This record gives sequence, structure tokens and C-alpha cells, in this order.
Amino acid sequence: MWPKNCWYIAGFAQEVGQKLLARKLLNQAVILWRTAQNKLVAMEDRCPHRLVPLSMGELVEDQVQCGYHGLRFNAQGACTHVPGQDNLPKAAQVKLFPVVERHALVWIWLGAAELADESLIPDMHWLDAPGWTPTTGYHHMKADYRLLTDNLLDLSHETYVHRETIGNSAVADSPVVTSVEGGLIVRAHREMPNIDPPPFFSLMLNHTGKINRWQIAVFMPPGMNMTDVGAHPVGTDREKAAIFRVLHLLTPETEHSTHYFWAVCRNFRLEDAPLGEGLKKAIIHTFDEDQRILEVQDRCLREEGMPSIPQAAVKVDIAPVQGRRLLNDVIKREQENPSAVIRPLLMADDAKVAQPPAIAAE
Repeated sequence: MWPKNCWYIAGFAQEVGQKLLARKLLNQAVILWRTAQNKLVAMEDRCPHRLVPLSMGELVEDQVQCGYHGLRFNAQGACTHVPGQDNLPKAAQVKLFPVVERHALVWIWLGAAELADESLIPDMHWLDAPGWTPTTGYHHMKADYRLLTDNLLDLSHETYVHRETIGNSAVADSPVVTSVEGGLIVRAHREMPNIDPPPFFSLMLNHTGKINRWQIAVFMPPGMNMTDVGAHPVGTDREKAAIFRVLHLLTPETEHSTHYFWAVCRNFRLEDAPLGEGLKKAIIHTFDEDQRILEVQDRCLREEGMPSIPQAAVKVDIAPVQGRRLLNDVIKREQENPSAVIRPLLMADDAKVAQPPAIAAE
């Protein structure tokens, strides 16, 4: 259902401190914490003594103390203390996972530890690079992570689900050009020239007249999604458009639940705090709307025992279908070759503004 030899998001860096943070990732119970020297630690959330979650305990003197019988484990996973005895059981060892902080995110490797390579961490520099201001958040979705990617690759739903924020009729009415890059990235490009601005874009541009808008849904397995968005008033230069890199970073929790870490990174009005507050409110409302749809969809599919693929495919399903194919390909490669890893590609190029694609005749 998912590959393991790749980096997943375990959380935002600011979430992890000198207090135990418990997360289930790919059905694996994990605790995250920092030492007094600010070293990140990710270990299995199970005490080897009675298999109680270590997250029920606490950090004591820079070590994890089990909340059941008081065994302590250091940042290397080794047992350092057993109350009432001097000898330490050799089997009292907690599994560690490779973990790295980069681009304001905590990345974890849940596959074969010897394959963990920091050069394989996807580039998410928009979260901490000069010239960009991020607005971040998190949704816990009770839905298969693949349904979220389907949703993000077919943005025609904005017309019907998000009409109060980012959607209007122009989204569903505009043609989409889908492409695959390097056998690892799907792009679904939609141009919307000379349209009425949805409420979100009126707020962001401080403009109620006609706008030109583009939208590129980008997916890289297993769960890296981006919506590359640009908008500018009609009659102004495309090169000076307001640009958003909307990051949708998905880590499966279980087969039917997903950690959805998101960030809306903008290249304009970087210091405008009220704008950022309005943006966050609108995005939370938007993703709440997605959540209602996706959780019902997942529940219906499970109750009916149906596969999570369209029963009646339409044209806008091209990108989601391509995305599923790429995901299935990387899963199959790992099954056939346990040392296979995912080598990420760049999802968007800051050096150039996206240009309209050629649209084939019907």
C-alpha cells in the first residue's frame, strides 16, 4: 500500500522538543523528542519489557523513562536503568529510526535503515528560503492517503466543494494538460485567463476585477503533493504574478488515516501578518471541506468493499490515474528489489514563471 524506503514527514520541526511526541506512521508507533543538545531522536513507541507505549512515560535526565516500571532508555535506544537491579538485560533495546530536520520539517526513514540517505530528502525549501513566507497547518484525515492525492490531482472539485474560498466555475470549465516527468512526477496544468476572482484571490490580490490564474497540481510518490498557483490582474505582467507553492505533504498513519501536513508559501506581501491570518483561516476552511468529503468517501468504500478507483472514469481522472500508476510502480520496484529507493525530483522551479502549456485539439 506504500513504499518504505523513502523519507516521510513525521512532523513540523517546531512540534518536536524536550517532551515525548507520539505518532503512528505507516502503522508504526513512534516517539519523537530532542536531547538537551537539540539532537533529534525517533524510536519505536514500545518498551521491550512489557510492550507498553513509551509515550506513556516521560523524559528524565535526557532519557525516556517508561511509565509502567521505570526502565530508562538513552538516545541510542539502550537501556541505562532498571529499578531494583544493577544488571541490564541485553534485550532491553529500543529500535531507532533515521531522522533528519530539514526545511522546518522532521523527516523519518521507516524502511531499511542502511539505505537512509539524506540526499534523498525531497526539496521543500519554500518553507524556509528567503523570498517566501509560509503559512503552515495540519489536518488528521480519517481516509486512505491515496484518496487525498486523487483529490489534489483533480482540482475541478474546487468549483463545487470550495466555492466560498478558491473555487468558481472557471476551474471545472478550463481544460487540463497532464504530463509525466522522469517516471516520478505527474503535473496537471490548468490555465484560467480573464476570469472572475474567487473570494480567496480577491483577498490575496486586493482586487475584485478580472484576473488571469494558473494552477498546476504536482505529485511525486509516495505522498509529496504541491499546487503551484499564480494569479495577477488582467492587463498586468505574468512575470509579476502573486505565486503560491501550496505543499500537501501526506504521511499514511494507517491504511485508512493520514497525517496531512500543509503549507501555503507565498512570494508577495511577505511581512503582512493580517494577510497571513486571513490566508490561514481560508485554507483551514478549504481543507475542512475536503476532509468532510474524503472521510465519507473512505467510509463508503470500506463499507461497500469497493476499490478506491473510479467506477466511471471521466476526463479529469487522467492525472489521478497517472498518479496511482507511478505510486504502484515505486511500490512494485521495492517489492522486487528491497534495496530500491525513491530519488526525488524538483517539484517546481523558482527560476522561471510557469508558462501556458500547449493544449491539443479535441
